[in-house]
Amino acid sequence: MAAQQNPTQRAELEQALRTAVRGETDFGTTARALTTMDASNYRRVPLGVVSPRDADDVAAALAVCRAHGVPVVPRGGGTSIAGQATGTGVVLDLTRHLRRIVDLDPVSRTAVVQPGVILDDLRAAAAPHGLTFGPDPSTHSRCTLGGMIGNNSCGAHSVAWGTTADNTHALTVTRYGGDILRLERGGTPEALPGLPELIRTHLALLRTGFPELPRRISGYALDALLPERGTDLARAFCGSEGTLGVVTEATVRLVEAPAARALAVLGYADEAAAAEAAPGLLPHHPLTVEGMAADLVREPAGLPRGGAWLFVETGGATPAEARAHAERVLRAADALDGTVVTDPAGQRALWRIREDAAGTATRMADGTEAWPGWEDCAVPPARLGPYLRDFRALLAEHGLRGTPYGHFGDGCIHVRIDFDLLSPPGVARFRRFSEELADLVVAHGGSLSGEHGDGQARAELLPRMYGDELVALFSRFKDIWDPDGGMNPGILARPARLDENLRFAVLPKRPVDVAFGYPHDGGDFSAAVRRCVGVAKCRTPQPTGIGVMCPSFRATGEEAHSTRGRARLLHEMLAGETGETGEAGEAGEAGEAGGAFDGEGVITDGWRSTEVRDALDLCLSCKGCRSDCPVGVDMATYKAEFLHHHYRRRLRPAAHYSMGRLPTWLRLSAPFAPALNALARMRPLAGLAKRLAGIAPQRTIPALARQTFTRWLGRHRGRGTATSSDDQVVTVWPDTFTNYLSPEVGRAAVRVLESTGRTALLPGRGVCCGLTYVSTGQLDKARKVMRRTLDRMRLLPGDPLVVLEPSCAATLRTDLPELLPDDPRAAELAASVRTLAQYLEEYAPDWQPPRLNRPVTGQTHCHQHAVLGDAAEHRLRERASLTGELSGGCCGLAGNFGFERGHWDVSVACAEESLLPSVRASEPETAFLADGFSCRTQLEQLGGVRARHLAELLAEGLDEDLTEGAGGGVGERRDEA
Repeated sequence: MAAQQNPTQRAELEQALRTAVRGETDFGTTARALTTMDASNYRRVPLGVVSPRDADDVAAALAVCRAHGVPVVPRGGGTSIAGQATGTGVVLDLTRHLRRIVDLDPVSRTAVVQPGVILDDLRAAAAPHGLTFGPDPSTHSRCTLGGMIGNNSCGAHSVAWGTTADNTHALTVTRYGGDILRLERGGTPEALPGLPELIRTHLALLRTGFPELPRRISGYALDALLPERGTDLARAFCGSEGTLGVVTEATVRLVEAPAARALAVLGYADEAAAAEAAPGLLPHHPLTVEGMAADLVREPAGLPRGGAWLFVETGGATPAEARAHAERVLRAADALDGTVVTDPAGQRALWRIREDAAGTATRMADGTEAWPGWEDCAVPPARLGPYLRDFRALLAEHGLRGTPYGHFGDGCIHVRIDFDLLSPPGVARFRRFSEELADLVVAHGGSLSGEHGDGQARAELLPRMYGDELVALFSRFKDIWDPDGGMNPGILARPARLDENLRFAVLPKRPVDVAFGYPHDGGDFSAAVRRCVGVAKCRTPQPTGIGVMCPSFRATGEEAHSTRGRARLLHEMLAGETGETGEAGEAGEAGEAGGAFDGEGVITDGWRSTEVRDALDLCLSCKGCRSDCPVGVDMATYKAEFLHHHYRRRLRPAAHYSMGRLPTWLRLSAPFAPALNALARMRPLAGLAKRLAGIAPQRTIPALARQTFTRWLGRHRGRGTATSSDDQVVTVWPDTFTNYLSPEVGRAAVRVLESTGRTALLPGRGVCCGLTYVSTGQLDKARKVMRRTLDRMRLLPGDPLVVLEPSCAATLRTDLPELLPDDPRAAELAASVRTLAQYLEEYAPDWQPPRLNRPVTGQTHCHQHAVLGDAAEHRLRERASLTGELSGGCCGLAGNFGFERGHWDVSVACAEESLLPSVRASEPETAFLADGFSCRTQLEQLGGVRARHLAELLAEGLDEDLTEGAGGGVGERRDEA
C-alpha cells in the first residue's frame, strides 16, 4: 500500500478525488498539518483530507483511493488516545457534513445517526423523551458516534449501560473500494467471502480465547460471530478502529435517563483501597463507580477526607429517591469519609474534575510532563486492588510516575505516565515498561485496552494477551474485509511498533529562541506547544457554563480555528525549518529518539508560515484556553510570540501600527479630543481613517474623553500632593482605556474607594502595561514600555494596585513577569494587582456596598475569567443585591480583534452566542454590566445599550444613598463623582 507518492501521483489523486467527491478535497498544508495527530503520542503525515458530503461521497472516495493504491483513515473528533485516528494516506473527515440525526424513535428507543454526530447532540435530542445514549466518554461534548463505534467507547456509565457495542443495533458500512454492507445481529456473514469458513473452523478458539471482562476492548470481537451469540456482525465491527470499513449510518439503542441523580462521594486511604471497595458497591446498581487518587486533584475542595475517592452516581424517579439510593450506598461503603451531593451545580463541579483528568493528568504536580500510551488497561473488578498495587510497584521499578484514575466499577484504569519520549534511552524504557505492563495486565486476567482501543500504542503486544494463533485470526479477519490492506494500515492487524511514529521525534532538540519566559515549561517553547495532547475540549460546539474556550472555533466550526488546531500547526512549524534562524530545523535527527517515524515536514517556513499566521489571525487572544484547557495551553501568548517572530524586520498590518500602538496615539490625541471627535462623526473622513488604520468599516470609532482620568484625579486630589499620615491611600492604575476613553469608570472607582476611607493616588507618570503591544506581537516594544513603567512606579512592596480594566490587569499579572522574567520588580508588581472587588474584599472587608436591588446582565471579561477570577465580583454583586448572572464566553470584540478589518463576522458571531441574546431577553429595569471596555463597546455598537463597570453602579448607589439623606442633588453629585 503506497502511503507516500511523488508530486505527480499526488496531483492525480487529488484531481480524481475532486472529480468524484462533492464534498471538500484539501491537499493543502493546513489541512494536512491539522490531521497529523490525534490525542495520542503518535504522528503520521497524510496526503490530504476529504470531507464527504454523504454516503455516496464516502463510497466514491474509497473507490478512488483503492484505484490509486492509497490508504484511508476515517476520522471523527480526533480524540483517540492510541494513534488510530492518524494516517499516511487520505483522511476522511466525517465531522463536517455527516452529522445528521436521521431518525429518533422514542417508542422503539432507537436513533439512526450519521457518523459525525456529536454525542452530546444525540443526548440533547433524546432528552425531551426521557432517553439518552448510555456510553458517555469524558469527551462527550466533542466526540462523534462514528469514533465511538470505531473504538467501542464506554465512559463513566458503563456499569449501568455497557459499551458502545452493547448499544449498537445495526450499521451501514462502506468497504475500501466502495462496497456497501448492512451489519446487524443475525446477519449473513456470506456477504464477506471467507468469513463463514473462518468462524466454522475455529469455533473452539473463538469460544475459549477471549477473557470475560466488562471492558474487553482489545483486538477484534470475533466471539460476537459465534452462533450462540447471534452472529452479531455489527458488534464484531465495533472496536475495529477504522481498519475494516467506514460507518456511514448507525442505528443505536437509547436508554431511559433517570429523572433525578445524586452523587455519593466516598473517601479512602489510597486508590488500592478504593479499588477493592468498588466491586462491593455494584450490587446496589449504581449508574457509575468512578475512582481517582489525590495526586490527580490539585484542589480537593468539596471532597471528603481521604487519599482517593469513589464517585458513585445513583438515579431515581425523584430527587428524594435518588438521594435515598445514594445514602444507601454511603451506608454500605466501608469508607473513611463520605458525602452525598444532590445539588446539580455541585455535581457538575465534581464531575468536571473527573472529566478534565485526561488533560490534567498530563502534568504531574511538579509540572513534569506525562503521556498516554497505557491509558486504559482493564482487569476483572475483583482484581483491581491487587493490580493497582503491582502497577505502582512496576512504576517504581522503572523510576516512573503516574496518576491512576478511571472506571473502578468496571476494573478500567486510566493513567498518564512521565515517560521520557524525547531521548533514545527514554523511548527504550517506554518499550520495556510497556512489555512488562502488558504481561502484568494479562497475569491479572485483563485486557490491554479497556476503552480507547489498541491503536499503535498496544496492538503490537496483543499476542501476549491472546496468543499467536488468535492474533493470526485477527489478520485473516482484516484481510476478509480489506484484502487490499487500504483501511488504516498499521493498526490492530500487522501493527506498527509501539515506539515508531512518535510525535515528539520531529521537534527541535534544543530550546527555540523566544521572547516570553514560559515559566511553566522550563522556558522551552516546544514544551509549551506540546502541552496540547489533543483531548479537544476547545472543539466543544456550545459554550460550557461560564467557560470561554474557544470562541473562534464555535464561530467558524473549523479545526484550524480551535486551540488544538493552532497548537497542531505550531507543532508542525517546529517540526519543519524556520528559514530565518534554523532553530527548529532538526527533524532529520529525530529518528534517534525511537525507531522510524514519518519525517516529512508539512510546514517548512517556520515563523514565516502563512498557514500558522492565518490560523492565528482569528484567535481572539481571549486567554480562555489558559484556564479552560485541561492542560493550560495559552494560545494568546503563543500568538503574540508567533507575531513577534513573523513580522520581525517586516512591514506589519496597518492595525498593528494603529491599534497596536494605541497608548501613544491616544496620548497625542488627548489635547485635541473635541476636534477629533467631531471629525470622526464625518463619515467620509471616518471611512478614510478606518481604511488607513486597518479598522473594519462596520465599526464606529469610540469617542475620546474630553478630560482624561489622570487629569481629573490630579485636580480632584492635587497631583502629587502629600497625604497626612492618618490617610489610607490606594494606588489606582490609569490604564489606557479608562484614562482616555472611559474616565467615568475611574471617577466612579475613586468615589467607591473614598467611601471606604481611602485616598486614591496614581502609581506614577506615563505608566502603561503594554497590552496592545503584546496582543499584536510587538514584544520588543512591549518590554521597553514595561521596563519604563517599572522605573516610574511609586508602589511600595506589598501594597495593592487596583486595576479597573481586566485586560490590563491580566497583562500585568501574567505577561509582564513572563516577558521580564529576570526583573524581580515585574513579579512584585504582578503580585500586587487587584481588581476593585478583590481590593474591597481583602482590604476593606467591613465596607458595606449600597443595596441596589436590580437585575443585571452583561459580560464577564474573558481575561478576568481566565487570569484573575471573578469570585470576588460575584460576591460583591450579591452583597449589593444585584441579581442575575453575566454571560460567559467572549464578547467578540476582544481588544483590537473585533476592530480589525476582516474580523467583523467572527466578532458578531461571538457576541450572538450568549451576550446579545441575554440583552434581548432582559427585563426593562435590567442594568447592563461589563467591566471591560471592549465588552461595553461591543454592547453599545451591536446591542444598542450602555453597559457600565461595576464601579459605576456602586458609585451611583452611594450617591443615591447620599442624596436621599440630603433631599436631592443626584445629578450634580454624579457629575462630580
